Amino acid sequence: MRIGVISDTHGLLRPQALDALHGVEHILHAGDVGNIEILDALRQIAPVTAIRGNIDLHGPCAELLSTDVVELNGKLFYLVHSIHDLDINPAAAGVAMVISGHSHRPSIETKNNVIYLNPGSAGPRRFSLPVTIAFVTVEDTIEASIFELPLE
Repeated sequence: MRIGVISDTHGLLRPQALDALHGVEHILHAGDVGNIEILDALRQIAPVTAIRGNIDLHGPCAELLSTDVVELNGKLFYLVHSIHDLDINPAAAGVAMVISGHSHRPSIETKNNVIYLNPGSAGPRRFSLPVTIAFVTVEDTIEASIFELPLE
């Protein structure tokens, strides 16, 4: 199973992100959506699990959950916008991967057999940080990779 992971769109859904996500089987959005129409567009590609971020204070985005858990291909994924707000012990809860955003810095690390993935930001460029999304492949094992969007 191939999963697309996106975060911090801040109201901007780049066509390059849509192109890159084409063909995934599920999309996880780790908050700071900025506009509910972004989730509608992502749902045209695949089912979406999304949470709200710190900018999602008004309108339909404010109604998104602050955290969520979804089971995909037999593995649990826990979504939280800022890793500093992690309110569970992922290893004890049987979570395979924690998905977060907020920092706009893409990263993949493993602690206590749990993968922590931040796909970075796919929205407006912040400072000199890259504009990125991530992909997760779930088979017998889980593999994650960061993908820098080609900007023109």
